[in-house]
Amino acid sequence: MMTPSHKGGVAEAAITAEAVKAGALVFRPVLDGGRYDLIFDVEGRLLRVQCKWSCRKGDVIVVNTRTTRLTPRGYLRTTYDASQVDALATYCAELDRCYVLPIEDVAGKQVVHLRLAPAANGQEVAIKYAASYELRGAIAQLGERRAGSAKVEGSSPSSSTSDVP
Repeated sequence: MMTPSHKGGVAEAAITAEAVKAGALVFRPVLDGGRYDLIFDVEGRLLRVQCKWSCRKGDVIVVNTRTTRLTPRGYLRTTYDASQVDALATYCAELDRCYVLPIEDVAGKQVVHLRLAPAANGQEVAIKYAASYELRGAIAQLGERRAGSAKVEGSSPSSSTSDVP
């Protein structure tokens, strides 16, 4: 069984490889312990990225978006906001896929669910489909959002997503 540190290392390596394949330059901070693990250079725009390991539960990828650390006064649980990171990237080992979520989709949340298939009850409101967050399509959108341009819906290019709504 892998330790949390081992899982984090695997996730970082997978996310780095996928981001490089997508055309981003990837940098690591010199010191550990900051709120972000990697820096993506997307067309000259620097994005602070926190990396996470995710698990699949049925048709859902569960992304734990909070941190937990032990302090002298007990466990401290925190979430992320836009002053700390620009995006959260996650690796799902079972699917061998990476996803990237802009901070506005995870800020203040402890967990985010990415659906692989439509909900059995037909619910569509507030559903986040994993295909919309696949790293290769989402990385260009992150650069656009960070630059302050209009937010883009869907993936870029549109051919990078499946037919799942």
